Amino acid sequence: MNMQVVWKQIQVITTLFLTTGMSELYAQNTTQPSAVTSPSDVVNTASRLNLQQCIEIAQQNNILIRQGKLTVVNTDLQVRQARLNQLPTAVFQGNQSINGGRSINPQSNEFVQQTINSSSFQLNTSATLFNGGVLRSTVKQNELSLQASQQELNATQNNVSLTVAQNYLNVLTGTEQFAIAQRQADVTRAQLERTQRLVNAGSAPEANLYELRATLASNEVDIVNAQNTLDLAKVALLQAMNVPINQEFNVEPINVPDPGLDPYTATVQQLYDAASTNLPEVKGADLRVKSANLGVQVAKGGLYPTLSLNGNLSTLYSSAANISTPNGQVVGQTTVGFITDPVTGAQIPVTAPVPGYDRSGISYGSQLSNNFSQSLSLFLRVPIFQGNLSRNRITTAKIQQQNAELTALNTRLTLRQQIETAYTNMRAGANRYRATQAQVASLERAFQMAESRLNAGAINATDYSIAKTNLDRARASLVQAKYDYVFRTKILDYYQNKPISFN
Repeated sequence: MNMQVVWKQIQVITTLFLTTGMSELYAQNTTQPSAVTSPSDVVNTASRLNLQQCIEIAQQNNILIRQGKLTVVNTDLQVRQARLNQLPTAVFQGNQSINGGRSINPQSNEFVQQTINSSSFQLNTSATLFNGGVLRSTVKQNELSLQASQQELNATQNNVSLTVAQNYLNVLTGTEQFAIAQRQADVTRAQLERTQRLVNAGSAPEANLYELRATLASNEVDIVNAQNTLDLAKVALLQAMNVPINQEFNVEPINVPDPGLDPYTATVQQLYDAASTNLPEVKGADLRVKSANLGVQVAKGGLYPTLSLNGNLSTLYSSAANISTPNGQVVGQTTVGFITDPVTGAQIPVTAPVPGYDRSGISYGSQLSNNFSQSLSLFLRVPIFQGNLSRNRITTAKIQQQNAELTALNTRLTLRQQIETAYTNMRAGANRYRATQAQVASLERAFQMAESRLNAGAINATDYSIAKTNLDRARASLVQAKYDYVFRTKILDYYQNKPISFN
């Protein structure tokens, strides 16, 4: 098991802090976290921060969560667009132009030598009747991608919350260790005062004073070390919240009861079965597999013909358009043919009068109405050879499908390994807590006896200091063992998706 997996296991233990005011661990939604006025303001003005406040600040500031929310929004847009792609399309086109010199009259298609002002309008519509199910499969694929993105966002939010809670726990542990170090120094000071009185009375050697002063100096070093550890834990918590570290704050304590040492009833397989159906990481991986399966269907649709229905409405206007009306006048003669003179054989032209016309323009509305046309057509596109493009797309989609399946398999494999490690660590934590608890009980009795013997002058201060140091170390180890065991049992509750409770 690599260190990354172990670290993730350590993070998981702090889910017990995440259930304040919640009945379930996973909320399947993408709503914004509870409003906090400003992360910096909260840290600056609050004397104490509770865990929920820390989580809200972190989720407001975390870049990965914000990116995840943008991914969900973007995927949701893709779903809506895929649904709209199933509807018919309509496009309106309009054109207005002015042509000078020798131009073509758009109404009569004749060349004219004048400036022409023309307009044209078209409304085109198209509806896909069949395309191998590409549109329908694309909608379903994008819907699954949206669900997967939401699950992945939930997983990111959980991981951020776990990281914050782990650092919150470290602050609480550091606070308790600091208090233990202070109590150890207080006990040494009290014993030093008693020894001083005994030395003044001539009942104890002066060497005992030097030994106790050395012990007190060691206790003060322990206080400094504990303070440094606590400061570093606070820095880590602020960094997990993405807040500058130049902040003064404390965290609210959480009462953790003494752990019961009854064996954990659930087996590794039961834990795995529950986790594999509840964790958003697993749900997201499974949804990606289903989406990739539909991706193959979309790619296969490229092998089928496409049938679409197209419609068109159009009309036009031209300033060169006019209407001719006879005015009853003759404006000339025109040759309409020839006859042959029977005597001379000459060709004699036959003429007819050319009537006169009055020309007038056609109104804009009349032209639009007169030139209005409609068309309806079926368009069939049959792919025959496209450089093997569709086949290659199918192959690529199948590779993506296999990759998604391997990712889901690896997610489950990692999950099983994490559960196995968590279960083993829980049993080891129980054994360690039990042994440390017995050690503290024995060292407490030994220290009480050493203290009595020191006061009676039966032992020197060195033996007393050794007994006290052993007890101090054992008490510090008991605190760590207690937290370690309790939270390792909560890991297993976390995998079973049980409401976390201290009762």
